[in-house]
Amino acid sequence: MSLAPVGRAAPTAAVIRSQAALEWRLLMGNGEQILLTLIIPVVLLLALSLTDVVSLGVVGRTAKLDLLVPSIMALAVMSSAFTALAISTGFDRRGEAIKFLGTTPLSRVGLLSAKVLAVLGVQVIQLAVIAILGLILGWSPDPMTWGAVPVVILGTAAFAAWGFALAGVLRAEATLALANAIYLLLLLGGGVIVPASRFPEPLATLVSCLPSAALADGLRAAMATGDLGVVVTSMAILVVWALAGGFVVHRTFRWTS
Repeated sequence: MSLAPVGRAAPTAAVIRSQAALEWRLLMGNGEQILLTLIIPVVLLLALSLTDVVSLGVVGRTAKLDLLVPSIMALAVMSSAFTALAISTGFDRRGEAIKFLGTTPLSRVGLLSAKVLAVLGVQVIQLAVIAILGLILGWSPDPMTWGAVPVVILGTAAFAAWGFALAGVLRAEATLALANAIYLLLLLGGGVIVPASRFPEPLATLVSCLPSAALADGLRAAMATGDLGVVVTSMAILVVWALAGGFVVHRTFRWTS
């Protein structure tokens, strides 16, 4: 067997897949990330569905689960695609891991793509766990649930773009603090658990334009009401946020802090 080098770089797709697998293992091996991306959403689903600590404006277990399961899924997507991704990227920049990777055949676009693919892999586990728990609690999804798939993908793209934008210009510690603060603000007032339509005007209109509200509204429409119009509108809002975030990343992302 010859050990001579082949004289060519590995295909770009193969490099991205390899990096994505590494990023996935790093995310799944981080206890703090597991707490943020999986344990907190599961605890919230259990607490809000089994108690009346927070008034959700709905009556009955079925209506409560129709609201909560898609909402918690939206929260899970936010936690992995925005908060966890921003924090991990910020610390990668501080440790100059990204700077080192910038000297390899893995381009900046390839690296960021690999990170997004790793996040999607994490989300498969997140959403499966939440869905199974919801079914155990008595949740009965709408037959149009398949429509949630493009909503999740676009929501991931939108939040990942802004997670990269945040991590690409701030120091790691500032990214950590700001990403968590934004996560909490969107959880409490971003239309995630409490739909934007239940806010007073003109706040309801403003909240409905946030990516958090669009993601949650789209998932609730796909999984509970079957309202295709809301799904399409939510996807359009997420596309705008994804494109805007991508533009900011293209113009401002730096390899090192």
